[in-house]
Amino acid sequence: MELENSKPILGVDLGGTNIRSGRVVDGRIEQIRLSKVPKTSREQDVIDKLIKTIEDTFDQHIRGIGVGVPSLLNKKEGIVYDVQNIPSWKEVHLKQILEAHFRVPVWIDNDANCFALGERKFGAGRDFDDFVGLSIGTGLGCGIIKNGKLLPDANGCSGEFGSLFYLDSIVEDYCGSRFFINHYQATGANLFLRAQQGDQQALEAFRAYGHHLGKAIQMILFSVDPEAIILGGSIAGSWEFFSDALYQTLREFPYKNMIDTLKIIKATNTDAGILGAAALCFDP
Repeated sequence: MELENSKPILGVDLGGTNIRSGRVVDGRIEQIRLSKVPKTSREQDVIDKLIKTIEDTFDQHIRGIGVGVPSLLNKKEGIVYDVQNIPSWKEVHLKQILEAHFRVPVWIDNDANCFALGERKFGAGRDFDDFVGLSIGTGLGCGIIKNGKLLPDANGCSGEFGSLFYLDSIVEDYCGSRFFINHYQATGANLFLRAQQGDQQALEAFRAYGHHLGKAIQMILFSVDPEAIILGGSIAGSWEFFSDALYQTLREFPYKNMIDTLKIIKATNTDAGILGAAALCFDP
């Protein structure tokens, strides 16, 4: 079942930190509600908060709900597995739960896939048929657009480059918010404010971050060879402080022509995750 674009639908972006639910009509967000993901050991607490956030934007006119989740999943059944940033979620039958509660069809995909789909349909990705949407925030998410469409995958994890081994850990630990906490005992937001004031430690933190993100993009280039990388997520707002180090690291890539033609762009739509989740309803 697919819905017409003109029907009111909900796009829900479930991240490791925030839940955002938006009412979408004709590709425009008319209303957004935001809440924090509960820090709890109980699976049901997070489900209850998710339902309450959706209820704040839901009415009898809504014809479908699309949800982006930060994990792998069974797309057909809508079962979410092992959400790294929500440890209580080991196996959640989310589609079944939401359809039983709201009595409308529900589609679920990986949140990075939703980000890439949102950029393709409504943001900077409209200019490219082949690109990678890289969401850098609590974690590192990667959605792949090939030939103008989201790359098909069985479990929503075709772009899980963040889980690859890197240095003493995995890529995500050096390209998500944990990097700043673990190595500088500060949040990315705090370091951003300090960098704006010329704080040398903060500037060094972003230079180091840019180097690690450049290494991650090199891994992506070996596998995907896109026209562009589109950066979204909370850390992307600090682009001015890590871009030079990122480009310097990319110049070490062995295939110079790929780097010369690659475009790295900051996402133009801060709500691409919501719009991409909503787009699942008419482009599942």
